[in-house]
Amino acid sequence: MNNNSLSNMKKKNPILAMVLLLITAFLPAKAQQNVQGFDFVKKVQTYEEYKLQSNDLKVILKQDKSAPVVMFMVTYMVGSRNEITGNTGSTHLLEHLMFKGTPNFNKESKNSYDNLIEGIGGIVNATTWFDRTNYYALVPSEYLERLVQVEADRMRNLLIKKEDKESEMTVVRNEFEIGENNPQEALDKMIWANAYVAFPYHHSTIGWRSDIENVSVEALKAFYDTYYWPDNATVTVIGDFDPAKTLEFIKKYYGSIPKSPKMIPQIYTEEPIQEGARRLIVKRTGTTGIVGVAHKTVSGTHKDTYSFILIENILTNGKSARLNKTLIEQGLASTVNSWYFPFRDAGLFPIYATLTPNTTHEKVEKTILEVYEEIKKNGFTEEELKRAKAQAKADFAYSMDGAFNIASNLNESIARGDWTFTPTYAEKIGQVTLQEINEVFKKYFVEDQSTTGWFIPLESKEGGVTGSIDDQEPKPHYYKDPKTQEAQIQLLLNGNQTQGIADKIKDRKVENIRVLSLKTEVNDIVTIRGSLLAGDFFSPQENSMVARLTGAMLDQGTTARDKFAIADQLANLGASITFTTGNNTLTYTIKCLKENLDAVLQVLAEELRKPAFKEDDFVVVKKKILTQLRQQMENTDIRASRWLTTNLFNRAHPNYTAPLEQLMQDLEKVTIADLKAFHAKYYGNNSMYLVAVGDIDDAILEKSLKTHFAGWGAGTTFPKYTKTEAATSNEKPIVISMPDKTNVSVRMAIATGLQMNDPDYLALETATSILGGKFTARLMSIVRDQEGLTYGIYSSLAGSILADGWWVLNANFSPSLLDKGLTSTRRELNRWINEGITQAELDAEKIYAAGSAKVDLANTNSLANVILMTAQRNAPLKSIDDSPQQINALTLEQVNNAIKKYIQPKKIWTVLAGSIDENLAPLQKK
Repeated sequence: MNNNSLSNMKKKNPILAMVLLLITAFLPAKAQQNVQGFDFVKKVQTYEEYKLQSNDLKVILKQDKSAPVVMFMVTYMVGSRNEITGNTGSTHLLEHLMFKGTPNFNKESKNSYDNLIEGIGGIVNATTWFDRTNYYALVPSEYLERLVQVEADRMRNLLIKKEDKESEMTVVRNEFEIGENNPQEALDKMIWANAYVAFPYHHSTIGWRSDIENVSVEALKAFYDTYYWPDNATVTVIGDFDPAKTLEFIKKYYGSIPKSPKMIPQIYTEEPIQEGARRLIVKRTGTTGIVGVAHKTVSGTHKDTYSFILIENILTNGKSARLNKTLIEQGLASTVNSWYFPFRDAGLFPIYATLTPNTTHEKVEKTILEVYEEIKKNGFTEEELKRAKAQAKADFAYSMDGAFNIASNLNESIARGDWTFTPTYAEKIGQVTLQEINEVFKKYFVEDQSTTGWFIPLESKEGGVTGSIDDQEPKPHYYKDPKTQEAQIQLLLNGNQTQGIADKIKDRKVENIRVLSLKTEVNDIVTIRGSLLAGDFFSPQENSMVARLTGAMLDQGTTARDKFAIADQLANLGASITFTTGNNTLTYTIKCLKENLDAVLQVLAEELRKPAFKEDDFVVVKKKILTQLRQQMENTDIRASRWLTTNLFNRAHPNYTAPLEQLMQDLEKVTIADLKAFHAKYYGNNSMYLVAVGDIDDAILEKSLKTHFAGWGAGTTFPKYTKTEAATSNEKPIVISMPDKTNVSVRMAIATGLQMNDPDYLALETATSILGGKFTARLMSIVRDQEGLTYGIYSSLAGSILADGWWVLNANFSPSLLDKGLTSTRRELNRWINEGITQAELDAEKIYAAGSAKVDLANTNSLANVILMTAQRNAPLKSIDDSPQQINALTLEQVNNAIKKYIQPKKIWTVLAGSIDENLAPLQKK
């Protein structure tokens, strides 16, 4: 039967047509690749699943040709849920040991996993969480086979040596100590420990300290031999690759590995039914209280999962969210956050509120529960559900921006038991009804299924517990600090030679705004990053808080509409606008869908041009900022870094920051009149940049800007200032003693007098990268990897975009290991200064730069940020593409001369913040 006759039959017999349609729907999808040794399992949208016949290894493929890179990830179905008392944290410690080497690839042979992959410019990391462990790398596409080879090799050939375990144990313990410094993390850990009495979600992924310290090599080997097998793993490949060749690579290197000789153990423990509310209190030195209220939920593949996701949006996403409106807008809390996450088994839905000064825990808890009771009584509204769906769908679209983000989403879907959760997510969210979401809330948000915790700060004149709860929801534990990975990605994007970014950027003035746009392969998504010169540097000398408060009031309503009307509009569009006040600029970030660009730019213009500056909103904002400043006073990282920027630069320098104590005093003095005067003087088109990246229609963008920003004047130019000369430092380190800290933050820094456009900048940046710019750099490979003294130690250049900046070394040490850590750090720093780098190191850095030029995540936010930075420093856009060639042209003499010229040992300041005294001895716990 030909196609025409079949078509005619369908027209004449619609019932037959329906039968044929149903039969077709249930037929298996045709395999896209017919590679011997693989079974095709299914295809969902553009994702294909295969199974390796020899050992049941699962493989998921998704092509993305937007950049010449490929993401290769292996997810093992083992996490902290598979641990028992005595070996908590073993999954995570084993994850670290997976980078120590095999007989074929190891550090002694100079072909370790890190060296092989970072050496070609790749991004490498691994994470452990409740239900899974994953290992991933992003590399130029031509190196995919090498990546498959080394990843497959360590599946069964890992060397687990006692000396490696001992050094890595102290690394993981330091990671544990860093986490303990955060009050919300400490409270969250105890809430989970009290909510679960039988199921292993009882303990956190990093484990209990005593288990980290005492687990044996034999126990780790047994854990490895139990779970690291192909039939307990899924390989995911995303990016620019040939599917048939990729499957052949996977068969070549994984095919000979046998299935597990024993059945992989499955968790059969069930959490008993909770028979009443549970409560706990955590008391530590500090200044800011926290209330946490958590309720039991469902497994991640349960249909009610989608209702919980929408409930989270309704409760805490945006100014009109139920809890934000009752807690933040009434001045009871500075932040309210939640982090519902669908796990493989039933998890928790926690809400955390940071108390404003003079607010009681009782009041905040009572308010949360009153909101819950009102919802149970009257339900959510159709309007709330509509907004929540728009937010959820838009957030998901942004979270799929680039191969790395797609892989991250797939990883968690694999962990919860169904990888198709990712491609079907938007559809399932759209199917949730108002009746369903109301029933879910009534069923699960009940007192008997709750666990409530209070963090009660114990006041101390010396300081307190570190941390702010802003953006501190629990996350997987990484092999290496993800902050460094983000910085590495930015560096790679700066050198994106292959993509020829500069030639694709449209650069022009629209209404006196410098507008730069870049259309990428991403569909529907638009990211905008922009700035204007209205940062802290421009605050009047008599009050350092005017600029920050002006920026904080922008989203508090306009002269045309109140903040709730604006927030509702953005939520219904699934869009967001955020403002951040930095040292020199007010920065704004927009995420929206292409079709809503004009509407969102209209809101941006309204907020920038016509802020209402209402007194009642001003009072609430001041309370919130005061709480944030108090929290910063408790943070070891912030205290150490802040001392440097306050003391390396004079008050007239753009990088100077006022002491936190002064900020709190100035906060009380600011008036509405101050804000209005500052806004009138500094806010305007004359200093404004706008960078748009993604699915851009330039005609719509320009028309929208002309419509909404026409006739806006004012603004300023960057003033002339005197560059900073490095001053001779103290012989002894500056010590900021803070009790109840399990980690000491170390900062070593010197003012360089260099701005990014200066001729010597690239040479010093290259030298700094070799010292501590990545995991295979000297500091991490020696002080962490060999000696096991810290979780993280890095060096970088900072504050150099608009002004001359500084060189800084960041490290974290346990108070008990501080002396050893400082000795090792100074030894390597002095060796770098006195001996310089070697030709071999420079050659390796050049290879790294060439490879990294291809490692572009096609992530709109990262691209927008790089373009904005380039524009702000008035550098040619071509410099975005030219970085690899410029690095390749550097000579060993240039690089070593830059070290000698700008890093003078007697002018390096050292600041230590933590539970130590002036003699660097650990403080005695009272």
